[in-house]
Amino acid sequence: MSNIVLEIKALTRSFGAFTAVDAVSLSVDVGEVFGLLGSNGAGKTTTIKMLTTLLPPSSGGARVAGFSINAQAVEVRRVIGYVPQAVSVDGSLTGYENLLIFAKLYDLPHREQQARIQEALEFMGLTADGGRLVGEYSGGMVRRLEIAQSTLHRPRVLFLDEPTVGLDPIARDAVWKHLLELRANYGTTLFFTTHYLEEAESHCDRIAIMHLGKVAALGTCKELEASLGGSSHTLDEVFVHYAGSALDSGGNFHDVSAERATAQRLG
Repeated sequence: MSNIVLEIKALTRSFGAFTAVDAVSLSVDVGEVFGLLGSNGAGKTTTIKMLTTLLPPSSGGARVAGFSINAQAVEVRRVIGYVPQAVSVDGSLTGYENLLIFAKLYDLPHREQQARIQEALEFMGLTADGGRLVGEYSGGMVRRLEIAQSTLHRPRVLFLDEPTVGLDPIARDAVWKHLLELRANYGTTLFFTTHYLEEAESHCDRIAIMHLGKVAALGTCKELEASLGGSSHTLDEVFVHYAGSALDSGGNFHDVSAERATAQRLG
């Protein structure tokens, strides 16, 4: 029986003459923590949007838990969770109310909804705050609530796009503590993007580095560091080598605006 839960083959997305994701191929194992790195504009978010069926590929495809993102989008959505970079909870509702809406959207049996919501709140350390308006939450609490709602249905794969952007180091550590417990308790595969290289180095089983829409490097931290040859190298050096060091590699106006807006709302 295959241990692969995510298989990507020649996944491509073009916007007119511009190719944002260019024939990406890789696979991820069950329970793996997989990091997708790259400069802004490298194609990371576009890749995740295709894998979560929010954006159709121009060509190529992928299978998530055996389901095709091209032909079985509904089935894919049932087995995944998704935490986008932008804030995805309603600040005018309580934490409990946000989770209740998601429980209904995921069509959880009515008799299980209350137990699942309470379990999710407890697991994410939000039991005492479930009745508070989310608009009163700290940035770290907001992210933990988003993870709680995206895992109510116990997904096989959890996709996270910059899950700790805008959070202070303590809040980031708290988010990762819960994510790793999620993997340990339920075998959830974590597929995430980040600009925090120390985060990737600490938590990833493997890393892919994207540059100009392509996978420029793939492997464990040690394998990537060894790929530069010579004496010992750091992940920072690996990133600069494969992701490019051009001064204009920081993405477009929309990329920068979205990231700053998210950081401001979580800060």
